[in-house]
Amino acid sequence: MYIADLDQIIVANGEDGTVRTIDAKTFMTLSSLMVGGDADNVRYDSSTGRIVVGYGDGALAFIDPKAHKLVGTTKLAGHPESFQLEKSRPRIYVNVPNANHIVVVDSGKHNVITTWPVGQFHANFPMALDEANHRLLVGTRNQAKLVAFDTESGRQITALDISGDTDDLFFDQENKRIYVSGGDGHIDVFGQSDADHYQPITKINTASGARTSLFVLDLHKLFLAVPHRGAQEPAIRVYDVTK
Repeated sequence: MYIADLDQIIVANGEDGTVRTIDAKTFMTLSSLMVGGDADNVRYDSSTGRIVVGYGDGALAFIDPKAHKLVGTTKLAGHPESFQLEKSRPRIYVNVPNANHIVVVDSGKHNVITTWPVGQFHANFPMALDEANHRLLVGTRNQAKLVAFDTESGRQITALDISGDTDDLFFDQENKRIYVSGGDGHIDVFGQSDADHYQPITKINTASGARTSLFVLDLHKLFLAVPHRGAQEPAIRVYDVTK
């Protein structure tokens, strides 16, 4: 992850459990902090100036990137997968698939506010946030669904069929679209008509195992990582999502 304000690159290493801060000009390592095994997703909370890292059997670590020190942790019931930060208030939404729920964390106090069960859907991995409409969008693998939650109540609004083995999910605020990449070889695209209603637009054929993706709003592009499998060559595919 790159922090433009500090001109720093933050790297979480799941192998040794460290979080490294690298100077983006010189590529020199400024610090290396031990947080715990399986250090994974990294986010920057611009409102608090903290780096948030998911790691271990279930925890979030909060790091001060200027002081290069750990300033807090939040214990969870299982390893955190995707998590999203609100900008308008100190909230973090965390997918915890092993516990079959979503955790809402206070990013200032580092404590759990509440948990929302995912119910009959399991393996909740990717997540996106539509903050303007108070909607949290979650992808589940069993069953393969796109589930929308009301962030004010935790209530499930709707659940839509998606392709299998989903791993990344993005909300395109500008075009009111949702992109979901799945390892079974598809990208599902949905349109949002309002906060409670979503319609399938198209299903794009991709490649086996191509479930990791990145949506870059400023470029209007979706990047998809295609792994090497048999005769399938590794590649990065680029999709133009201009309206």
